[in-house]
Amino acid sequence: MKIMIRATNWVGDAIMALPALRAVRQRHPDAKISIVARPYVADIYREQQVCDELVLYDPNGEHRGWGGREKLAADLRNRKFDVALLLQNAFDAAWLAWRAQIPRRIGYARDARSFLLTKAIPLPRPGEIPAHEKFYYLELLRRAGWLDQLIDEPYIALRVPDAARQHAIETLIDAGARPHALRIAVGSGASYGSAKCWPPDRFAKALNALLTHNDADVILFGTPGELPVSTAIARELQRDPINLTGKTSIADLPALLSQCHLFLGNDSGAMHVAAAVGLPVVAVFGPTDPEGTAPVTPRVAIVQQKPYCSPCFLRRCPTDHRCMTGVTPAMVESALQSLLAEVPSA
Repeated sequence: MKIMIRATNWVGDAIMALPALRAVRQRHPDAKISIVARPYVADIYREQQVCDELVLYDPNGEHRGWGGREKLAADLRNRKFDVALLLQNAFDAAWLAWRAQIPRRIGYARDARSFLLTKAIPLPRPGEIPAHEKFYYLELLRRAGWLDQLIDEPYIALRVPDAARQHAIETLIDAGARPHALRIAVGSGASYGSAKCWPPDRFAKALNALLTHNDADVILFGTPGELPVSTAIARELQRDPINLTGKTSIADLPALLSQCHLFLGNDSGAMHVAAAVGLPVVAVFGPTDPEGTAPVTPRVAIVQQKPYCSPCFLRRCPTDHRCMTGVTPAMVESALQSLLAEVPSA
């Protein structure tokens, strides 16, 4: 059997979908499984042994516009898949599987796409399954008959090859990290929108308080678009950080984070990657709900103030961003100190 799986588009969602992907691999050990994914999601899955093939879907490049999607549909059609499993919710995912003439098309009945599916799975009602997003993907498999019961994994792990770890430590040392120092990774951005972002000056104050009592290297990670935020944090730190913002790719991130000891960040893809490679995580939540998207690890401290309007799930705050400004540097520094006790090198 040949299975095409349409992956989710966000890095955090891609990690939370890993239990479902591993369940598919276990259910169909002899099937040829191809995952269709955006390039940055494919980079996360490349070493995870959940598929036989990664098919890149690049709507900003080769598959831009109507002609580009038709090109991808033709490519998938030529691969003659037997079944498509759509983890992505969008209409486009169902349209692509339909255009690829895949005879069985399984996905949630949402986004006005049910007529394109051969098995439109009803959406779980509120309270019908556990709130965390990892169960959303597992429930799709259960309702499709591919899983007997929901699996509750307390930890989602990413596999990082030894060669990648070695290259990562060399990269960090070349950038100025000390070989045997405590390393605190910071992810101050969030691709979803500014509402998820704790203010840069508060990151700096919390880190400065931590550095008063701990000798550590602070390493700033982020996309090129997040450089202004990282620069603002670096400007206020009492000790010069190692600023890798915009200098590394998502493909590099798991290995680089695996060579750090503690992560501080917003609710973001980097937060999920850090947790999945084994770091203790301090995560600042504001407009989103940790019950649904907290990192899946036992070593996490969620720092959150919940005004009446939280969670709103908006990309940008229309008022005064009180859910984030209510989180103080002292609260975050306290959470960092508590998790630091679990770091052997501390």
